Amino acid sequence: MSAQNAPLPDEPVDFAVDLTGHEMTRRAHVMEALGPGWDPVKVMRDEEKAYDLLYSGLDEEQQRVYDTLVAAGVLPRRGEGRASA
Repeated sequence: MSAQNAPLPDEPVDFAVDLTGHEMTRRAHVMEALGPGWDPVKVMRDEEKAYDLLYSGLDEEQQRVYDTLVAAGVLPRRGEGRASA
């Protein structure tokens, strides 16, 4: 009887795949793609600046929506309680 026609087992079969080696290779490729000039601290600072800019200069209605989202825990409070801080 060929493997193609073999009967299915009555009980579940344990099946495991160890992807540890693949994950390490993937991480190495990511770090290589980022390059030696990648500065994670600068990236985080620039992201914070972008958020500050995104929530700056809000009109009255936008500020009301922002305050509602902050109160609901959807957005973090920025600055002195005003989005434009």
